[in-house]
Amino acid sequence: MRIFNGQPIRRQVLTATGLFLLPFVLLATWASDQTQRERADDLREQASSIATAAAAYLNQYLTSVDSMASVLEQHPDVAGFNRERCDRLFADIIDEQPLLLNILLTDTHGNVKGSALKVSADTVPIGREFVDQVTRSGKPVVSEMLKGFATGKPTIVLAYPVRGPDGTVAGVLGLGINLARLQTVFGSVSLPEGSVITVTDSMSRVLARSLDAERFIGTTMTSTPMRPTDVARSQTLVGPDGIERFYGNVIVEHGAWVLSVGIPSSVAAASISNLRRRNVIISGLAILSVLIASLVFSAILGRDLNRLRAAVQRIADGDLSPPVRNPTSNLELKQLQDGFITMAANLRETHAALDHRVEQERRMREALQSLQRQVVRQERLAAVGVLVSGVAHELNNPLQAILGTAELLERQEALSPQARDEITFVKTQSGRAREIIRNLSRFSSQQSEPPSFINLRDVIAEVIQLRRRDLDNLSIALDVEISTDHAVYANFTEIEQVALNFVINAQQSIESSGRGSGRILIRLLDAGKRVRLEVSDNGPGVSPEDEPKLFQPFFTTKPVGKGTGLGLSVSYGIIDSYGGSIGYRTSEWGGATFFFELPGSEMAAAQVSSTAPAVTDPYDGQALLHRRLPPGV
Repeated sequence: MRIFNGQPIRRQVLTATGLFLLPFVLLATWASDQTQRERADDLREQASSIATAAAAYLNQYLTSVDSMASVLEQHPDVAGFNRERCDRLFADIIDEQPLLLNILLTDTHGNVKGSALKVSADTVPIGREFVDQVTRSGKPVVSEMLKGFATGKPTIVLAYPVRGPDGTVAGVLGLGINLARLQTVFGSVSLPEGSVITVTDSMSRVLARSLDAERFIGTTMTSTPMRPTDVARSQTLVGPDGIERFYGNVIVEHGAWVLSVGIPSSVAAASISNLRRRNVIISGLAILSVLIASLVFSAILGRDLNRLRAAVQRIADGDLSPPVRNPTSNLELKQLQDGFITMAANLRETHAALDHRVEQERRMREALQSLQRQVVRQERLAAVGVLVSGVAHELNNPLQAILGTAELLERQEALSPQARDEITFVKTQSGRAREIIRNLSRFSSQQSEPPSFINLRDVIAEVIQLRRRDLDNLSIALDVEISTDHAVYANFTEIEQVALNFVINAQQSIESSGRGSGRILIRLLDAGKRVRLEVSDNGPGVSPEDEPKLFQPFFTTKPVGKGTGLGLSVSYGIIDSYGGSIGYRTSEWGGATFFFELPGSEMAAAQVSSTAPAVTDPYDGQALLHRRLPPGV
C-alpha cells in the first residue's frame, strides 16, 4: 500500500495496528448504541405489559362499582325514592368507599331523591344530559370529566337506570368517582423509578395520574386529541411534566379511556452506563496490549527478514547452493526461506522439469485418443438405434400374421381344451413379443409409453414362465422369496425386460462356470419406502476390475456372439427413468446379485392386480412364496 511505501517495518506494524483497531473501536461504539436501543425496546414492551396489568386492576374496580350499583338499584329505599333513608344509606357507603366522591339518586326530571352529601338544590345543576340519556336509553352511561356540584372536585359519574315496578326507567343512580384518588387502584403495580400511570379520556385529558394527580388532572397529554382506538400500543412522548417517556397504552373497557404506563427514557441510558464504562476499560487495555505485542513482533520480524535478505543477496551474486536454514519466528517466514532454497534447487533440475513436461504432453494425447473412442462409441449407439427401429418394423408384420392365425384357429369348435390352451399361450407370447418390439422401437426413438401401477409379483411370474424350461433343461434350481405386496409406478413390459435380463445373465453365468447344478434366487422385498427386486446366482461372479464397467454400453464378458453388451445399459436407462436405482453386489454364494429399487405406492396395492397382464403359471400369487420350481414343471 502507498501509505506503507518506504517506511521501516516497526512503523508499518504500528500503523497497521492502528488501522486494525479502528474498526473495533467503531464496532464497540455501535454495539453500545445498539444495546441502548434494545434496552429502549425492552422498556417499551415492559410499559405495555404493566399497562395491561394496571388496566386489569382498573377494570376490576369499575366492575365492582357496577356490582354495587346493581345491588343499590334493587334496594327498597332506592326503588321507593325514600330521601331520608337513601341519604343515610349513601353516606354509609362512601365512608367505606374512599374512591367514591358522592352517590346521587334523581328522578327522570333531575330532581334529587337521595345524596350521600348535602346539596343545596333540589335539582342536579350539572350533568342533566346524562340523566336524560339514561332515561332515554335505559342503559348505564359514563359521563365526561366534570366538577362535582356538591364537592367542586373533578369527577366521572357512572349513571345507572333505576326501574319502577312496571319495568320502566323511574330514576337515575349516579356514582361519582374521585379522580384525585383513582391512582390508588394501581398502588400494587411495581414501576421503575420516575414511571407514571395515566388515564386519559377521548379528548386526551388526564383523568387520573399516579404522580402529582391533583396538579395534572384535566391537562392534555397531546396537542391533538386522538380517539382511544387510534392510540398506538407503544409510543415515545414528552409528558405534561416535560419528561420523555416510553408509553405503553391499553384501552379501558368501561369507558372511552386509555390507560398509559410511561417509563422514563433515561432508565435505558442509566441501565447501560456501567456496561459502557466496562467496555471502555476493556477496549483501552486491549489496545495497549496489542500495541506492545506489535512492537515485540516487529523487532523479531525485522531480524528474520534481514537474514533472508542476506540469503537473497548471495543467490543474486551467483551462488546457487541452497541457503543455510535458520530458525524463524513464524510459519510464513519459514515458507519464504524454503521457497528460496527450492528456487536454487529447481535451477539444477531444469532437465527433469522438461522430461515432466514431455510426460504431460503424452498423457494429453492419450486423453484425446480416449475422447475419439468415445465419439466412435456414440456413433455406434446411434447406428444400433436405427437398426433396432428397422428390425422392429420388419418383425411386427409376421407377428400380426401369427396373432391373426391363432385367433382363427381359436374359433374352431372341434379343438380340444389342451389345444385351446396352447393357442392362448401362443397369443400371449406373441402379444408379449409385440410389446418388446414396441419397447425396442420406443427405445430407439427415445419415447416411452405412459406408466401405470404394477405389482412386481406379476413381473416375476411372467419371467418364471418364460425361462423355466431352459432352467429345467440345465438343472438350474429357481427359488422365489416374496415379502411385499407394494406396487410401483412403471411400464410392465420394461420392468419385465429388466428382470428377464437379470435372470438370463444369471443363467449364462452358471453355464460358463461349468458346474453340474446351479441355483438362482429371486427376492422381492421392501427397502424403506422403495420396493427392491434382487436376482442372485452361484456362478463365478464379476471380477473387481469389471465392476465399474458393468452398466456401460457394449461392455460384456461373454464370448463373441453370446451378448451385445447392451442389456445392463438398457436396464439402467429404464430404472433411472422411473426415479429408481440399479446396482450389483456379490451374492451370499460367491456369485453375482443384480438388483434394482423403485419407489413404492401403498395406495396402489389394491388396484395393480388388474393392471398387469394375466398370468397362467400355476405357481402364481401366494404359491410363489419360498417355493422351488421342481425340475420338469
